Amino acid sequence: MSQHYLHPLFNPRSVAVFGASAREDSVAGVIFKNMLAAGFNGQVYPINPKYDTLLDQRCYASVADLPETPDLAIIATPAPTVASVLEACGKRGVRHAVVLSAGFREMGAKGAKLEEALVEVASKHGIRFIGPNCLGIQRPAIGLNATFALGTPHAGELALVSQSGAICTAMLDWAASNGIGFSAVVSSGASADLDFGEILDYLANDSSTRGILMYIEGIRDARGFMSALRAVARLKPVVLVKVGRHEAGSKAVASHTGALVGGDDVFDALLRRAGVVRVNTINQLFSSALALSSRVKPAGNRLAILTNGGGPGVMATDRAVDLGVRIADLAPETMEKLNAVLPFNWSHGNPIDVIGDAGPDRYVAALEICLADRGVDGVLVMLTPQAMTKPTEVAQALAGMAKSSEKPVLTCWMGEDQVQDGRQVFRNSGIPYFKTPEPAVEVFSFISAFYENQRLLMQTPASLSQQAAPDLEGARLIVEGALAQGRHLLNEVESKALLSAFHIPIAHTLIARNPTEAMLMAQQLGFPVVMKINSPDISHKSDVGGVRLGLSSGQAVRAAYSGMMTEIRKLQPEAFLDGVVIEPMVSRSNAREVLVGTISDPVLGPVIAFGSGGVDVEAYQDRAVALPPLNSFLARDLIGRTRVAKLLGEYRGRASADMQALENILLRVSEMVCQLPWLAELDINPLLVDEHGAMAADARITIAPRPPTRDKYSHMAIHPYPVHLVTRWQLPNGIDVTIRPIRPEDAEMTQTFVRGLSEETKYFRYMDAVQELSYAMLVRLTQIDYDREMALLAIADVEGREVEVGVARYASNPDQVSCEFAVVVDDAWQHLGIAHKLMDVLMDVARSKGLRIIEGEVLKRNGGMLKLAASLGFRIEPHPEDDSIKWVSRML
Repeated sequence: MSQHYLHPLFNPRSVAVFGASAREDSVAGVIFKNMLAAGFNGQVYPINPKYDTLLDQRCYASVADLPETPDLAIIATPAPTVASVLEACGKRGVRHAVVLSAGFREMGAKGAKLEEALVEVASKHGIRFIGPNCLGIQRPAIGLNATFALGTPHAGELALVSQSGAICTAMLDWAASNGIGFSAVVSSGASADLDFGEILDYLANDSSTRGILMYIEGIRDARGFMSALRAVARLKPVVLVKVGRHEAGSKAVASHTGALVGGDDVFDALLRRAGVVRVNTINQLFSSALALSSRVKPAGNRLAILTNGGGPGVMATDRAVDLGVRIADLAPETMEKLNAVLPFNWSHGNPIDVIGDAGPDRYVAALEICLADRGVDGVLVMLTPQAMTKPTEVAQALAGMAKSSEKPVLTCWMGEDQVQDGRQVFRNSGIPYFKTPEPAVEVFSFISAFYENQRLLMQTPASLSQQAAPDLEGARLIVEGALAQGRHLLNEVESKALLSAFHIPIAHTLIARNPTEAMLMAQQLGFPVVMKINSPDISHKSDVGGVRLGLSSGQAVRAAYSGMMTEIRKLQPEAFLDGVVIEPMVSRSNAREVLVGTISDPVLGPVIAFGSGGVDVEAYQDRAVALPPLNSFLARDLIGRTRVAKLLGEYRGRASADMQALENILLRVSEMVCQLPWLAELDINPLLVDEHGAMAADARITIAPRPPTRDKYSHMAIHPYPVHLVTRWQLPNGIDVTIRPIRPEDAEMTQTFVRGLSEETKYFRYMDAVQELSYAMLVRLTQIDYDREMALLAIADVEGREVEVGVARYASNPDQVSCEFAVVVDDAWQHLGIAHKLMDVLMDVARSKGLRIIEGEVLKRNGGMLKLAASLGFRIEPHPEDDSIKWVSRML
């Protein structure tokens, strides 16, 4: 695939600085000085008609006067002038810009119009820009400091992306004194054009970036953000601070689920599925930067604490318990080894107190033993200065071992004067060091959270659960019928019918609109029965006396009907009462009441909630949330993050609940939100779960109209695995082939496939002498975002095992109109029509996504590929930049 389209923005060969000035208070003037001071290895052009020269450099009146077209425009002129500056850039052929000027939508309606004009000009000329109202960007390795921050940061492997310029400057100032460098610094500002998603997409491909730090105040494009975040997190650790909350929507509080779930919960759920770690404070972001810059490797969450003082060990343990970090259980052989090297009065447990007189040898021996224990995922080494302690010598002895360890080793040298030199040893060796136990444990918790979230990132659930298919047509008819009547709230019978369409067990329900009907229906269902008010205006029936339990006779039913109506009319005279709901009284002595619900977050789309149920659900505040789609692993993770999970096992003589039944219901609810974009809110409360299964005793569903879209999953932040694209096909020789989208677990099969290709086939596909795929390339090829790219495998059964025999893929271009493709077939399986079939299916998928052009590069001597392209109707043209390559394209 070709070079990333943002490469010239982050790696410009020439830069024009608009508004450059000799004034001390000039933003553009500071930027121009910073560019010169940083030693930019390209050409810098100051533009200001008021000057002939600036800092001994020729100054130009306009972009039209420049001797060449610059790769990047830096604009810091007054807001009303920016659109005209960008217009001049567009006419000159400039295609990338950074707009630092303030005074746009943050200033109200007038500023919003200026921003709209700015975006319109940029769109007309194909200019991509960062800002407005931002600090700028930096690429220290090439001397690009297009910011008005003081000083030039060191070059390093961390990228910093922040919506706040102030946070950028604070981070840069801290990093300078801690010896931490950056591969890129991006202040995104108002993000009128380039948003987090596209910036992250570039950093995922940037070979100089190994980890990413982010500060976020809000996001606009959830799908784009999630897509890019998941893509980059598969390759590089991402640590993020998110401040502020977005409202969960005015209608959300009408249900238990909506009252429980807030915007911040949802954002946390997004980050868990994206494989990134969220921290809560800037200090924690600083600590995480220290860990990332030290190349700390995540492994798990079992921590060993090595200390020469009991008190600090207890402090570290307390903080670990608070954060859910496990204090590692030391193996028997580890205990034996420690007994052999430590004094008899050591703590004989974890924390491992090596006693106050511990010297370098004792620390080294204990650390080596801990790191060898398979039940230990990381070690925190602590030291307090005591009479016999040698902090610097201990640090020197540990530094080499810590740096080469496959497991994280963090250090905490407590105190000040006596331990400063020891800390300096760790700093020089690139080992994370802290002054107190708590932040050290916090950093370990972030590292272990990254490890856990990577497991969640790998989950690629199908759009449908692997059991009986739902009655989608019946479900749509229920929804469309209600919307046609102008209703957004389904009555209980409709709600349960919708659940039943997705095979969620329900209590049989009937609606009665007078006392006699209620009695007859109760007799039909069999006593005892439950009676509930049926009203679109009453969300919580119990609060107004709208529930009667255990009615055991016709007389009781008639009396309950009349009494309920009288009582509710007094309490809520404005409510429309549409009779009552009658259902059997379910008696399940071991049942636990839980809640399963969904809301539609205004930014991130549907969210699934699980927790304690019943009438006191808001009081318990016990819930966890997750983004759909779910699979069994994710459903179990969701259940396990609640307090009620402990009550689902054997408890006080009650048998364990049927966890498989509960998981199945979560999968079915996930299926509902995937397949029904109209679903705004769902509340199953209570869901009764016992050893015999699960059943929805009550349900409330609201719906909302949605405009038709080309992508059936456009309402979701995470695109499900497109199981509908799995097809069967037979080769001319009678061998059956499965064509399906790639999955993360196909990595090993894909590596084997590439290894088996001939040297010529490898070269034709990758235009390089590739022997096998690197880990990073393998991740990128197998863990894809189905929303913006597709990889279709051709799988054959060879002696009882699945073998990849061919693959075709496309990746959408930034214009969202065209895509670039590649296809390759195993040498032994060529000339059987596999490539032609894969390309036919691939082009159908691209067409269904709204793409109009498919294109690619083919080596001139790759006659087979050129012949295939011609047979598929591609135009074949000379490549504009390379005579050895042909450019092929066709309209979809």
